[in-house]
Amino acid sequence: MDAKVMLVDDEECIRETVTMLLESEGIDVITVAGASACLQQLKDGFRGVILMDVMMPEMDGWETIREIQKAGLQPGNVISMLTALDIPDERMEGLQETIVDYITKPFSPESFIEKIRKYLVVLDQLTGKN
Repeated sequence: MDAKVMLVDDEECIRETVTMLLESEGIDVITVAGASACLQQLKDGFRGVILMDVMMPEMDGWETIREIQKAGLQPGNVISMLTALDIPDERMEGLQETIVDYITKPFSPESFIEKIRKYLVVLDQLTGKN
């Protein structure tokens, strides 16, 4: 499986922790600190699983997803929110078809890896790699 994950999170400790966790499972990961870097990666051809933090400076996760949609960069990607918020807020309205899941921090490493593996299967199905 061509395992590709992009983590979009402004907290360096989260980026480092998720990278170590995923790489220890043989899953390739790219980390970016915010929306503009995420959008650039997508414009440069990244296709895979996107783990999007909700609360980020400048442009939050909801706005970033709307920008992804506007730019036509959604196809070939599976997006899950990764956030400290317990429940999605009203700004998720209209994005339910774009977002496959909502992972709350903190999370257990085992359940997190299990979810990422499921997203990779969904990604393979979407891109015809199954």
